Amino acid sequence: MSEFRAEKRVVVSPDARRLAEGVARRFFQRISSRAAEGKTTHVLLTGGTAGTSVLQAAGESPARHDVDWSNVHFWWGDERFVPADDPARNENAAREAFLSRIDVPTRNVHPIAAAGTGRSHDEAAADYASELAAHGTAEQAWPRFTIAFLGVGPDGHIASLFPDRGEIGDTENSVLAVRDSPVPPSDRITLTRPVINSSRRVWLVLPGTDKASALGLALAGASYHSVPAAGAKGRKQTVFFVDEAAAQGVPEELIDPEF
Repeated sequence: MSEFRAEKRVVVSPDARRLAEGVARRFFQRISSRAAEGKTTHVLLTGGTAGTSVLQAAGESPARHDVDWSNVHFWWGDERFVPADDPARNENAAREAFLSRIDVPTRNVHPIAAAGTGRSHDEAAADYASELAAHGTAEQAWPRFTIAFLGVGPDGHIASLFPDRGEIGDTENSVLAVRDSPVPPSDRITLTRPVINSSRRVWLVLPGTDKASALGLALAGASYHSVPAAGAKGRKQTVFFVDEAAAQGVPEELIDPEF
């Protein structure tokens, strides 16, 4: 295996449905083994169509009943700063698709504050940074995530870190309030790149032909300032889960058929 493939794997599924099911199956395999050993596990969730489809597949899988969720914590990589009942919130999609279907303690689910709850945009971001720090380690002011799920936009953005904006280069903060987002809604809250990249495993999910360009640029080593997905990298593993539509043009030697 080449050095490049050792750093980043590309796993191809025939279509978007089987892609979501395959990611969900691997998720359960990883979480189940840790839960059986009594280890505390932190998972970073994402929103969007791709992220929600994985959670939907997980929520429909019988394997969800075989996991002891008592030591599993769920966090979000970003959130739309809109009212709590707004369907645009990543939290709402995750609860409907998956979290409401598993026996996870309420205290283990860590949503980002919504608009209209008495906390300003900046205060909500600061609150989340404080909550992350409360579960942090001696080395970092946030948990050690076992898996960080990331969707990728056609422009290559991850979480709410958009191309050629200051947030993608921020290394001083763990959480930022994002304003005037190029993708609506305009107000968002996001984790920063150092937090995401401290995860053991970063799993990026990219179905569809509209993701092919972003995938190609990320694999080619584009600047993460211009293509944020190119800068996503887990400490142990980085995997791009794609369907055949998104994999157009990916060299065969970069595809891992065994993962």
